Amino acid sequence: MQDQDQSGLEWRAGDLPVSRRFDDPYFSLQNGLAESRHVFLAGNGLPARLRPGFVVAELGFGTGLNMLALALASAGTCPGPVQFTSFEAYPLATADIARALAAFPEALAVAAPFLAAWTSGARRFNLGALAVEVIEGDARETLPGWQGRADAWFLDGFSPARNPELWSEALMAEVARHTVPGGTFATYTAAGHVRRALQAAGFAVTRRAGHGLKRHMTAGQLETPA
Repeated sequence: MQDQDQSGLEWRAGDLPVSRRFDDPYFSLQNGLAESRHVFLAGNGLPARLRPGFVVAELGFGTGLNMLALALASAGTCPGPVQFTSFEAYPLATADIARALAAFPEALAVAAPFLAAWTSGARRFNLGALAVEVIEGDARETLPGWQGRADAWFLDGFSPARNPELWSEALMAEVARHTVPGGTFATYTAAGHVRRALQAAGFAVTRRAGHGLKRHMTAGQLETPA
């Protein structure tokens, strides 16, 4: 059963948000919170690496589920602040985010400060140990001007087959340029052209076991000059 609204979303199987623009879901059918933990947290060695001043950056904020997974993981682990900066071209309305997060009671339980800030229009807010900044706009335009450098990247755009602009060689080069030496990335996709783009940008790339029914994912570390 499908339910369409005016926000660019289509709701499938109850409360699974799917982008009509990209015809791709915002999170895994096999438990999106578990996928966030497997791919983006474990893929970057988190929360073990967290420390005050650590910087996590993300392509594709979506429902904020990865941010909430990180907030849950950092609770009692790192006093903060941990900087979390996400780049999002098509921000969702608060009501849509809340509807999507209802599928994950553990995440929704810590989401109130985020949802309140989002409703007010704030794109900078605190969430537990996280100091969050969401930068709206096309990442091809906004990332080059970002002054930060990440210790860890969550690469979570829509499928490379449906959203190739967010996985281009040029943008992966910008990701590398905004990564500290030895910094890491993780992504759910194992597409060959994405791995090659990240390798060309200077990352040592590895293929790992994926989440759920997905056989593989990709992770890597920025190589430092000899």
